[in-house]
Amino acid sequence: QVQLVESGGGLVQAGGSLRLSCAASGRTFRSPAMGWFRQAPGKEREFVAAISRTGAITYYADSVKGRFTISRDNAENTVYLQMNSLKPEDTAVYYCAAAFTSGYNWIGRSSTEYDYWGQGTQVTVSS
Repeated sequence: QVQLVESGGGLVQAGGSLRLSCAASGRTFRSPAMGWFRQAPGKEREFVAAISRTGAITYYADSVKGRFTISRDNAENTVYLQMNSLKPEDTAVYYCAAAFTSGYNWIGRSSTEYDYWGQGTQVTVSS
């Protein structure tokens, strides 16, 4: 089992920045591929960003490309999402997810590809 705990959410004005963290515990001896997803009220959960097991490969949704950066510290079992130039449409609950895959360069863009999920952290961007 793996436990994921997100933190760093909050209220920020448009144009501001936030840094989300996702700390993993449990079955972490084999670093999983990680992803960030978000869900706004009344909408389906959507992909935001993903990072491979080693951190060498990253992928972003078009809506956040150039503004968000995903990174990881495997020694600390933590994944980060740096969010800059935030917009009101970025308002959502943000979830991190883990996928145990053998591929070092694998990344997942669908929620169905992930095995474990955090409880989510609220990000609210005011206009």
